[in-house]
Amino acid sequence: MITLKGAAVSAKIKEQVEELLAGLEGKVPKLAIVRVGERPDDLSYERGALKKMESFGLQGESFAFPQDITDEAFKEEFAKINENPDIDGILLLRPLPKQIREKDIEHMINPGKDLDGISPENIAKVFAGDDTGFAPCTAEAVVEVLKSSDIPLAGKRVAIVGRSMVVGRPLSMLMLKENATVTICHTRTENLKETCKSAQILVAAAGRARMVDASYVGTDAVVVDVGINVDENGKLCGDVDFDSLEGTASMATPVPGGVGTVTTAVLARHLVLAALKK
Repeated sequence: MITLKGAAVSAKIKEQVEELLAGLEGKVPKLAIVRVGERPDDLSYERGALKKMESFGLQGESFAFPQDITDEAFKEEFAKINENPDIDGILLLRPLPKQIREKDIEHMINPGKDLDGISPENIAKVFAGDDTGFAPCTAEAVVEVLKSSDIPLAGKRVAIVGRSMVVGRPLSMLMLKENATVTICHTRTENLKETCKSAQILVAAAGRARMVDASYVGTDAVVVDVGINVDENGKLCGDVDFDSLEGTASMATPVPGGVGTVTTAVLARHLVLAALKK
């Protein structure tokens, strides 16, 4: 089984970013990462994203707010970030605490700065196949990993386990745009294992640690693991039991070191594109 690592894909995207930066005549794009509270996965993603921006020659700044901030106070602070002309792109770490109306923020965010595709305008563009918007970075990263590994998508049977607006649904639209035949599954799908085994490309995005093992995977299938979980030993793991796939899958992405590495690279590319559009 071939391990599809994200580092090589990230390096290719870095080259694209360097070419795009030439069009900004010395301006360095700036990312704002907006975080409420101290969730370990948010902190981990924030650290990774800031490190990636620096390595790509871009600016990144964290805007952190207390877990108990009121809805009104957060909206006031978010509006300042949203309207700041020095900020080219925004990444909002979600989910937000229950007292904040997340839907309101999705409608507030400037679509031109919405690098992770959460605004109604960008979501509509993804579903319409319109490239002028920003797709969610993780969904786009999955397609990047497959394309960079010369895995053809046209005509292929793809099963996606997970139906969120962060990965599952937008990814299905990106796959359809590549002429794949897509089935969206979830934890309540009848005969889930059989549906997954019939796929030539299987994407696991259910949010359950090591849920997908070899019994879900067809012979020589390509498996992409989008999950980020912490197991009972405090170790980072994906939605796929990676070690069990040996002898069944032809290729698979690891966690860590797989899709996550590419996700932050896609975020960097979105940031430069947002600055160019301005």
